[in-house]
Amino acid sequence: MKSNRRDFLRTATFAGAGAVTGGMIAGCAPKQPESNMANIVEAVKRSHTQKFNMSGYGAPGLPVVRVGIIGLGDRGSGAVERLSFIEGVEIKALGDKREVAVKESQKYLKSIGRPEALEFFGSEDAWKKLIELPDLDLIYTCTPWVLHTPVCVYAMEHGKHAASEVPIARTIDEAWQLVETSERTKKHCMMLENCCYDFFELLTLNMARQGMFGDIIHGEGAYIHNLMGYNFKKPLDERQSDGAYTDMWRLKENATRNGNLYPTHGLGPICQVLNINRGDRLEFLSSVSTNDFTMGIKEKDLAASDPFFTQWKDSKFRGNFNTTIIRTALGKSIMVQHDVSSEHPYSRIHLVKGTKGMAVKYPKQLIALGETWLKDEDMANLWAEKTPEILKRVGEMAKIVGGHGGMDFIMDWRLRDCLRNGFPLDQDVYDGAAWSSIAPLSEWSVANNCQSIEVPDFTGGSWKTNKPHEINLETGGTTKVLEVKKTEAEMQLNVK
Repeated sequence: MKSNRRDFLRTATFAGAGAVTGGMIAGCAPKQPESNMANIVEAVKRSHTQKFNMSGYGAPGLPVVRVGIIGLGDRGSGAVERLSFIEGVEIKALGDKREVAVKESQKYLKSIGRPEALEFFGSEDAWKKLIELPDLDLIYTCTPWVLHTPVCVYAMEHGKHAASEVPIARTIDEAWQLVETSERTKKHCMMLENCCYDFFELLTLNMARQGMFGDIIHGEGAYIHNLMGYNFKKPLDERQSDGAYTDMWRLKENATRNGNLYPTHGLGPICQVLNINRGDRLEFLSSVSTNDFTMGIKEKDLAASDPFFTQWKDSKFRGNFNTTIIRTALGKSIMVQHDVSSEHPYSRIHLVKGTKGMAVKYPKQLIALGETWLKDEDMANLWAEKTPEILKRVGEMAKIVGGHGGMDFIMDWRLRDCLRNGFPLDQDVYDGAAWSSIAPLSEWSVANNCQSIEVPDFTGGSWKTNKPHEINLETGGTTKVLEVKKTEAEMQLNVK
């Protein structure tokens, strides 16, 4: 029966003809989203014979990790600061097309007594010269999304490990390119999903691993964050961090694509709880978006007084609210939502539902082991008993160093420790590919009246035998944190 269901899904997804539930699109050929996704159906159907399994693979250990950082806006300049507090990290090169961005990070390194880094700037492809340096081990990219895959592939092709801000791929073809390059070169390729290292997410992951929620049957995640002011903020100059997106790149994404464009913050932690790619996998999804009720209006209001914004007057802006439903191979379900263009409190949801209990993070951290929520005293005891070792080791220092309350620093520290000790990464190339693929797949589904579409198996079947990543530092954890000197005001800002 399972093979029959799969055959039906393939027919409904790829043929776009015949009877589909409700008969909404009978006889209609599937439409392609109006973006760079013309070959998505072929990319989804693509078969993959794994050449080398990067899941569970630990590359040779690196006593010192020599890092080149590309993209020095808000995220990149923050990475420079965080990495400077980690033992055995040498920041060897800084790259950005804007000279002032490179100079500002160089100024920071000098202020803390770090050696001067090599500088690369002044052209759209200056990053290639940086990657071509012979004495680098890791390329850390914080560029606009469109460069994430090209930078990572070029890095691996030149013998470097690659780490990228989210999403690591914008298309299914790019996701495959990352997987195949990583397997061929045996270089790590990590998507820097920082939310997997937030405190409550790590607590619930540890509890799930210990069976406290029973069998996990459902998870929910989201990125609900009003970015209207940032998306429409015109850069005033070439400053490193002025709260605007360079060249309005994020507005361009929202003006040309319609789906869940930013799924991984909510999805990544849920996938780790469900052991996706390590015992289960994402099998297929269906996605629906509302119309746009704010971005088009904002563009018209701004264009009335500033001709700069008229370039978006014919744009079909992404719908305000997207909901994507995913089913896994083992019959679990995941809901992922996205809204960055209407007013609401920030939320990533982070809901874990098992047969014996559940947890939810927003608007308040709540856990139930049975049919009632734990009281504050019981929650405090739970934190004391079930906090994973990584938080005990570097959690308090992470709050001081900062980066979204500390999770960014924990992520960077963990990456460094894995590279130092020759350990597999918590997030491998298959995770980055699968989690990022939800964006283009959701675009296709939205464009085709919520038809389901399969999620490629980027592991080539190895998900059935891959083992869950280790989270309690039973080995490793040997990387020290260097002395942190911050004012009380700076500490409060980072912990917020």
